[in-house]
Amino acid sequence: MSFKIPFFKSRATKPAGKRITEGSNVTRPGATVILTQPQRFGIGLNDYMNAIRNAENVDFTSRIKLYDIYSESMMDPHLFSVVQKRKSGVLGRKIEFRRNGIADDKVNGQISSPWFLRFISDALDADYWGFTLVQFYINEKGWIDYYMVPRKHVDPVLNLIKTRQTDINGEPFEEYSDLLMIRGKEPLGILARTAPYVIYKRGTIGDWAELAEIFGRPVRKYTYDAADPEARNATLEAAAAQGGASVFLCPDGTTLEFVEPGSLSGSSDMYSALVDRYNAEMSKAVLGNTLTTEASETGTQALGTIHNKVEQEIIEQDALSILNLLNYDMTALFASLGINTQGGEFVYVEEPDMESVKIKAELLEKAVSVFGIPVADDYLYEQLYIEKPQDYEQLKAELEEKRKAANPFAAAGIPLVGKDGPEDGKTTQQPRNAAGSFFGKAPQNDGALGW
Repeated sequence: MSFKIPFFKSRATKPAGKRITEGSNVTRPGATVILTQPQRFGIGLNDYMNAIRNAENVDFTSRIKLYDIYSESMMDPHLFSVVQKRKSGVLGRKIEFRRNGIADDKVNGQISSPWFLRFISDALDADYWGFTLVQFYINEKGWIDYYMVPRKHVDPVLNLIKTRQTDINGEPFEEYSDLLMIRGKEPLGILARTAPYVIYKRGTIGDWAELAEIFGRPVRKYTYDAADPEARNATLEAAAAQGGASVFLCPDGTTLEFVEPGSLSGSSDMYSALVDRYNAEMSKAVLGNTLTTEASETGTQALGTIHNKVEQEIIEQDALSILNLLNYDMTALFASLGINTQGGEFVYVEEPDMESVKIKAELLEKAVSVFGIPVADDYLYEQLYIEKPQDYEQLKAELEEKRKAANPFAAAGIPLVGKDGPEDGKTTQQPRNAAGSFFGKAPQNDGALGW
C-alpha cells in the first residue's frame, strides 16, 4: 500500500540551496552551465586515442572529446541493447523502504514517483561513463526531483563545475547544496573499452556497403554506332531513365571485359565475421559473455547456462551497489530533504518465480506425506509466498474441529489402523474391532473342536 503525499513540512523551514541551471549562448545566457552541441560522426581511432590521453592528463584533465565519443558510441544498436539489457536487470526490481521489517508508506510514496526510476538509471550509468553528478531539489509539485549535471561540464578530479565545457576553472562542489557524486568502478567507465570496436565496426560496415553497391548489382552494357552521334545521346538518355546501377557505354566494334575479384562471397563473409567479432567484444565488455546475446553454432546449453550465470552475477553486483548507494551515501541527503530513513533500510521486494514455487510445493508435500518430516507452518507460509492470516490460531482451531467431526472414530478415541494391522503402511484404514480383545481369535482349523 502506498499513497501520494505533499512534501514534508520540515523542508519548508530549511532555506533553499543554490540551484544549478543550464542554457545556451542565445537562450538563458546567464545559466550556470552553457551547453555546447556535441561533435558527432567522422570520429576515427586517432580521435579516440587523443581523447584517452586528454582524459588521463594529470595536470589538465579534459574529457570533452572522450564524452563526445561515448555519446556517439551509444548510437550503435548492439552496444545500446547490451547496456540496456544489463541495466534492466536492476531497473526491473522493485525497491521498498522498511523499518523493523514493515514498509514505510511515507518514504515509499516518494520513491514510487517517476524521479526515482530515472535516478536509478542515471546512477547505473556511472559505471559506463565513469561518474554521475546530480543535485536534488523539491519541484513545484512538492516532490523530490534532481538535475544531472552534464558530464562534459564536470571535473571529477578537482571537483569543479564548469560554466563552459572548455573552461579550465569552475565552481567547487561546495558551492552547491544537495549534490551527490556517484563514481563508477573504473575512472573512465566501461565505454572506454567498447568505443574502439564501435569505430572499427562503422568502418567495416561502410566498406561492406560499398562492396555490395559496386559488385552486388548487375552492370548494364550499351553499344552504339560510333558514326552516329544521335544514337549515343539516345543511349545515354535510355540508361539514365532505367535507374542508378552501373552503366558502360561502348561504341560499336570495341571490346569491354569485366574482371571480377577472385572470391566475392569470401570477401562478404570476411566483413560479416568482423562485425560479429566487434559485437562479441562489446558484449563481453558489458555483460561478461556472448551467448546470451548472440546465437552460436558451437555453443551448448551447458555453456549458455554458465554464461548466463556470469551475467547474473554482474547484475547482482549492480543491484547491491544501488542498495549501498541508498542506504549509506544518500542518508544525509534524505535527511536534508525531509525524509526520515533512520532505523530502516532500502531492500528489494522479491518477486516469486511461480515455476520454482510449484516445484518447492511438490517437494514439501512429499517431505510431509511420504517421509513424515514435520514442517513448521510459518516455514510453509514463507516458502510458498502465502500471507499468514491475522486470525491464524482461530482458523487452525476451526480446521481441527472440522477434521474431528469428519472422523467420528477419532472423536471417540478409537485409533485407526490398516486392514492388516497398525504396521502395514497402507492408506486404507478401518476401525479396530474392540470386541476382538475379549473373545480372542477364531480357530484356524477345519471346524473340529479338537478334543
